[in-house]
Amino acid sequence: MEIRKSTLNDIEEILHVFDIAREYMISQGNASQWGDGYPGEEILKEDISNKNNYVIIDNGLIVGTFSFITGDDPTYRIIKNGAWRYDHTYGTIHRLASTGITRGIARTCFEFCSKQSDYLRIDTHKDNHTMRTAITKYGFQECGIIFVRDGSERIAYDYLKKEVD
Repeated sequence: MEIRKSTLNDIEEILHVFDIAREYMISQGNASQWGDGYPGEEILKEDISNKNNYVIIDNGLIVGTFSFITGDDPTYRIIKNGAWRYDHTYGTIHRLASTGITRGIARTCFEFCSKQSDYLRIDTHKDNHTMRTAITKYGFQECGIIFVRDGSERIAYDYLKKEVD
């Protein structure tokens, strides 16, 4: 698999990946995480413009996508029922989605991101059991609850690749 930064030419295919992921989440009992068309074209264009969006390509096809942002994430400033394990500069993984065609998309994303930053943060909906399994299987640890833009809860995790001085 190959990872590259997304371009505006990828928008249609990425939106299709989001649609597939949304349908999968609904089929798995997680109908509310990406309701109302989230993430949409506006957010995707912003991620691409900020050079934060990536596509995962397998055999010439876009099979996954994610956003990776280094630095402070305002959504993560307040954490309830726990705490972040470290107070270091971090990279945040958002909007990870797959077509379901290729296995290992989450691991491929996590490995790529851990090469960019030793300390990672991620969150997901409590009903997103597939993502929660992938996150903990890779080695992320649950830290508490954060609240996204619409005020809904997400389970927050962090991962430290190696001890940071």
